[in-house]
Amino acid sequence: METNDEEIISPSTAAAPDLDWTQIRETVRMLNLAVAQIGATMQEGDDSICSLTNSFSTMVGNIRKINAAVRNIPDSAEKNTIRDASEVVASDIEEAIILFQFYDKLAQRLNHVSSSLAIMSQLIFDSARLYDPYEWKGLQERIKSGYPLESDKVLFDAILNGATVEEALRLYQKNKSAGLGRESELVFF
Repeated sequence: METNDEEIISPSTAAAPDLDWTQIRETVRMLNLAVAQIGATMQEGDDSICSLTNSFSTMVGNIRKINAAVRNIPDSAEKNTIRDASEVVASDIEEAIILFQFYDKLAQRLNHVSSSLAIMSQLIFDSARLYDPYEWKGLQERIKSGYPLESDKVLFDAILNGATVEEALRLYQKNKSAGLGRESELVFF
């Protein structure tokens, strides 16, 4: 959460409380910590995915070279072995690239969570808005509207309707298994 000059958080902390200490500032600090940790994790994940993508691109280029060279080899058992192995490696790479879709979905969800926590942190820090139920309803609507999958909205609704985390996750899995998680606006590699 970025702060402007009017929103500077007091130096009073749980470790060194003074008369200005409040649990609200401690909550905001903890929310900001969660946002920062998600951001750091996403950056590390992006770096790893970038490296993997470069590796796969190099492998695809090498497979093309192998296939081009194999075309010039006279028919033989060795040629068939090389061609078959090349096809298996190409197939494995295609499968791995499909698995990258999981990371993309994970990244989008974590970015949504991070953004939601930052917005909630701002609401909690603003004493004029903190106790306004309309502000909280607006926050909830904003968070829900950002979900790309219907199954995520089902999870959100379950929690807001009083389900425990375990109950909501069971409902999420049930709906995901029924196909509600398949519609997607996600952009993959």
